[in-house]
Amino acid sequence: MPTKKKTVRKNLRLSQAKIDRAKGILGTKTETETIEQALDLVAFRQEVVAGLENLAGSGMVRDIDESAA
Repeated sequence: MPTKKKTVRKNLRLSQAKIDRAKGILGTKTETETIEQALDLVAFRQEVVAGLENLAGSGMVRDIDESAA
């Protein structure tokens, strides 16, 4: 998923508490690594949601309540 691309320097105002929390959850060492992984996770989440929507619309998945009837 992650690809090697040009990096740019940014000056952002971010919540230190959110960065610290994400850093602990992700187990990253630097704030830059933390933000990079968090952004990768956002992109991955979008891919998962799109895949699930495609699967749900394919007719290959049956509603659980349907089998109980």
